[in-house]
Amino acid sequence: MTELDEIRAAVREVVPDVVDLVRRIPDRAAPWIGTWTVADVAAHLSHVFRFDIDAIAGHPVPEAVVTAPGMAELNAKLLADDGDRDPAVLADRLAALADGFDDVAVEAPHVDWLQGVPLPPSVVAGHVLEECLIHGHDIAAATGRPWPIRRRHALLAIEGGVLPLIAALPPTAFVKEGSDFRGRIEVRLRGGGRTLLDFDRGCLTLGTGRLADAYLQADPAALMLVFIGRQGLAKPLLGGKFAAFGPRPWKLLGMLDAINPP
Repeated sequence: MTELDEIRAAVREVVPDVVDLVRRIPDRAAPWIGTWTVADVAAHLSHVFRFDIDAIAGHPVPEAVVTAPGMAELNAKLLADDGDRDPAVLADRLAALADGFDDVAVEAPHVDWLQGVPLPPSVVAGHVLEECLIHGHDIAAATGRPWPIRRRHALLAIEGGVLPLIAALPPTAFVKEGSDFRGRIEVRLRGGGRTLLDFDRGCLTLGTGRLADAYLQADPAALMLVFIGRQGLAKPLLGGKFAAFGPRPWKLLGMLDAINPP
């Protein structure tokens, strides 16, 4: 089974639970992130599916700078142009888009993604999976329902989606503008591999073969929630999801202040 096959299978496993969450939203106007309502989150997830389908199918994708501010601008425009917030309509839309994504997600030399970045289809699929896991968490939290993230799914989303995106995008894409943080953090994913995150004053690259300032052993699902700002550092440290060590462990706080995923 190829990496793309594994990620497609994971998306097929996760989507029915996301669709069920959306269909059961009791109050579409319930606030969640900033000015977004819980129904806005569901609509946004459908937009992610749409532009990732278009990218893989070779259709035009929205113009956007893939940084946190750039994607916020694109997401606001897509939400403003989309008037549907009925949970049943959004649930049906997501189910149909997921089927459409699975139909087009086949092996190809590369996909022209947002900002013209060339990516393997597996990385685009990893992006879809990561968005499903994160926004499933958001909708579940907003509606008081459980959302357990399987380790295998989180690993596929991080190692098959997030890390290759960091490598493919400009080094400023995942860091706050104006950040002066410098540090090397080796992340050791439980059940997965090791990656050195090299921060250098507003840039983030994936390093190899260098000593780190700090080492973080992390449960993949917890790492996703921390990096995307849905959870602080204290809970996973106290709960055994994270273990930190190294000559300069305080650099972990600097990393969390500097990182700003699109």
